[in-house]
Amino acid sequence: MRILGKDGGKGEVQVLPETDDDIWHLYNVICTGDLITMSTTRRDEKADDKLRAERAEKKRMTLGVRIEKIEYDQEGLRMRLLGVIEDGPQDIGQHHTLMVEPGEPVRIAKNHWKDTQLKRIDTAVKETVKPRIVFVSLDQDDATIAVLRQYGLKEIVTVRSMRSGKLYDEKGKPFDYHGEIVSKLRSIATPDMPLVLLGPGFEKETLAEDIKKLPSGTFGTVFVQHTGQSGMVGVNELIKSGLGAKILKESSVGTEMEVVERLMTEIAKDGNATYGPNEVAMAADAGAVETLLILDSVLREKDLDDTVRAVENQQGNIVVISEDHDAGKQLASLGGMGAILRYKLA
Repeated sequence: MRILGKDGGKGEVQVLPETDDDIWHLYNVICTGDLITMSTTRRDEKADDKLRAERAEKKRMTLGVRIEKIEYDQEGLRMRLLGVIEDGPQDIGQHHTLMVEPGEPVRIAKNHWKDTQLKRIDTAVKETVKPRIVFVSLDQDDATIAVLRQYGLKEIVTVRSMRSGKLYDEKGKPFDYHGEIVSKLRSIATPDMPLVLLGPGFEKETLAEDIKKLPSGTFGTVFVQHTGQSGMVGVNELIKSGLGAKILKESSVGTEMEVVERLMTEIAKDGNATYGPNEVAMAADAGAVETLLILDSVLREKDLDDTVRAVENQQGNIVVISEDHDAGKQLASLGGMGAILRYKLA
């Protein structure tokens, strides 16, 4: 993401989302009641009502829409903002839907910016330079391909080896298990993306050897990691185990999963930890919080600036946890907030 401009007097920030990860960040920043201004298309107001509904040509224009509803399409990786037109060349007071996608500048005007929202934008700017990571978690029977995005893990596709069924292609040749995996990877991975092969047994090493035979630059750096299981369970196992490859340690999801694991360990042994909104707020006011964990959905819904500021004033750490991976689900079960403490509260 790039910041194109700020106007503190008007409470405006203009940004350019560059990746689908940036759309997720904006989903965590934009709220109902915000005035969002961006380029969009709308039918010509000069046409009569019937023509506008059926055949009138859509024209490109810039509209400011006061947002009433927000929809995030996780599969399509885009966001729809529904609201009433407040500023623009036509149809003031009418409803309109804005589509937020990579490459389209967005101007966000708020009556009040939370500190956490401004920091989220700064985080998106920094994270843009980091490559995503592609996992192939496989054994002799199946290969699951998943992508690590800034907001969590996304399973893309599973390839079956078909070895027991002796499947043949249209030319009568045996089904090429590794060839099919590589074919799927070509549509997902780029040379700047690390590729992590993992799973039990030796299938991952064999696939790694086949990938080495491909033209140089087909994929990024290839890491091979052993896990006890394949599939998404294996991917989560790898991340929780300390993230064997150095590149994984730099990912935000890896950091989130590690810190939630620390929290759960402290809770299990009745150690220096607490959870739940009220308990965490009390710990923050007491200056006892070393690391504050907040679920991103909770941060969207509540103004927690006072709690965040209290932790920061005591040199504590803030980690926002995505709800879209296992660690996020664990934190959600604790009320969406937790804290690793400097000392145990009475």
